Amino acid sequence: MTALAKTIETLLENKKYSSLRDVLSSMNEADIAAMFSEVSSDSLPLLFRLLPKDLAADTFALMDTDEQELLIRGFSDNEIKEVFDELYVDDAADIVEEMPANVVKRILKNTEPDMRQMINEILKYPEDSAGSLMTTDYISLRPKMTISDAIKRIRRTINEAETIYTCYVTDDNRKLLGYLSVKNLLLAEPNEKVCDIMDKTIICVHTLSDKEDVAKDMNKYDFVTMPVVDDEGRLVGIVTFDDAIDVMQDEATEDIERMAAINPTEESYFKTSDFKHAKNRIFWLLILMLSAAITGTILTKYEDACAAIPALVSFIPMLMSTGGNCGSQSSTMIIRGMSVDEIKLKDFLKVIFTEFRISLVICVILAIVNGVRIWIMSGDLQIATVVSLSIICIVIISQFIGCSLPMLAKRCKLDPAVMAAPLITTIVDATSILIFFNIATRFFNL
Repeated sequence: MTALAKTIETLLENKKYSSLRDVLSSMNEADIAAMFSEVSSDSLPLLFRLLPKDLAADTFALMDTDEQELLIRGFSDNEIKEVFDELYVDDAADIVEEMPANVVKRILKNTEPDMRQMINEILKYPEDSAGSLMTTDYISLRPKMTISDAIKRIRRTINEAETIYTCYVTDDNRKLLGYLSVKNLLLAEPNEKVCDIMDKTIICVHTLSDKEDVAKDMNKYDFVTMPVVDDEGRLVGIVTFDDAIDVMQDEATEDIERMAAINPTEESYFKTSDFKHAKNRIFWLLILMLSAAITGTILTKYEDACAAIPALVSFIPMLMSTGGNCGSQSSTMIIRGMSVDEIKLKDFLKVIFTEFRISLVICVILAIVNGVRIWIMSGDLQIATVVSLSIICIVIISQFIGCSLPMLAKRCKLDPAVMAAPLITTIVDATSILIFFNIATRFFNL
């Protein structure tokens, strides 16, 4: 427990409610939410009730799902209404989506009809779509409005909007016509028309667009918000940058888990049961274990070569790790390149040629260093030559495997991260042994 959480608990035990309110009121909502995760569950309802109304709603949106559920179960109907009336629609929809059915029923029962309708509208979209990510709390203006009227409208609706930095211009049917920033409004003359200063270059996403693509587009165009339209081009909501950051974080976490051969989970580490942790890991571990048996089978095939020249066996771990490392490096770079749209499927041959050139430089250096080391240490030039030739072939093939498999996975509509280090290392291990012993048996006529 942090010093702040201990201080809060002490003030609560001593019933210093006035001091508690002052401390909490001076804090940022993100810090309060983090602190609430450390205090006892018995203290949480009282601490939450000490927060000012606006700060309470902002804090509630950032709290952990279990803590939100705990508070909702202890809230009166009026308290539920007060909290959800202050929430932005997208935050309210996210909360409702995570709650058990009986809690959802109570939330929707105690929210305003307009809020309830907007929550249900967002929840009808697929989980990974822009529609599920958007908020309907935005500023819309009409093209024939004067700048003076537009500013008046912003002032009237400012408390209902999640952001006012970008305002969207729509017609009477809500069709998106353009956008402009508050900066443009403030610099314009009061009698000018909105249509005269708005940017008519429309960049938007569809309600069913993948939310990862939305986050990428916002990063590409450096947008604070991204408009979301329906099939008729009508503006139905906006995606804000904070939600885009959450998507990017979730996608990065998912890729990391896949690259470690773990099935992704939406729950945090400590809130995932031991059985579920094991379940998420065991599938790929079984596949990797069984596929590693191929390596053992290959080694058995070359028992005679190992018996004839026992020194060959000592180089197997080094060659396998070198191939695995080269393949992993290559796959990591390609997966990263595809995740940020730097590398596309049409670049397949270009990627192969680039990795081939890189592998030539790497394999020559590794082969020379290793060959000289083995020659000096053992005095056997033949074995040094075999190992050096093997390294050259292994590095080239490993990097080819490392760069091509993620792209092939993408072509097959799979997540490229599936073809990451563990799987590629297993494939490269078997390939390395085949290459090594094929070169050795031919070189020594075994």
